[in-house]
Amino acid sequence: MKSLAGNLLIASPFLGDQNFNKSVVLIIQHGEEGAFGLVLNRPTNFRMADIWDIVSDDEPCPTNAVIHYGGPVEGPLMALHTKRSRSEHDIVAGVHFATSKENIQELLRGNNRPVRIFSGYSGWGQEQLDAELQEGAWLTYPASRKFVFANEETDLWKLVAKHVANEVVMQKLNIKNVPPDASLN
Repeated sequence: MKSLAGNLLIASPFLGDQNFNKSVVLIIQHGEEGAFGLVLNRPTNFRMADIWDIVSDDEPCPTNAVIHYGGPVEGPLMALHTKRSRSEHDIVAGVHFATSKENIQELLRGNNRPVRIFSGYSGWGQEQLDAELQEGAWLTYPASRKFVFANEETDLWKLVAKHVANEVVMQKLNIKNVPPDASLN
């Protein structure tokens, strides 16, 4: 089994689970025991100020950051960020993961950007994700900082799906070069 940690899962239009309709999930860990990741394109209506008293005992909330829906499984607050000194797990170049209260407080206090806070996560049991991939429920693509911290207004599912489609077409048709503007061809 090849680990998909550090890759994106792009929900196929054939995926029947409404929790993941048009979702892009960053896989944090993937091994024989199962997989865990965070949905990147589901901001909620909640802000850090709404829950800051859970994170900090004695200081005002330093940010109005949006909390993202990481998936349907309950868990601690989690952060994707770019500050190596606060990393508990490296995901891909320039993207780090943290769950400790101290790291999350410092990331938000220090106005370190970009940082994304998540509530909940996406989890798969042993061989469950592999079975869903074989069924065609997900497409995969290498993760990058550009995708993980894409602008909130970007339709991330459409953007990543386009990259996947372009790569598949280029390989299938054995195309070596495509000009940036094909109309000038």
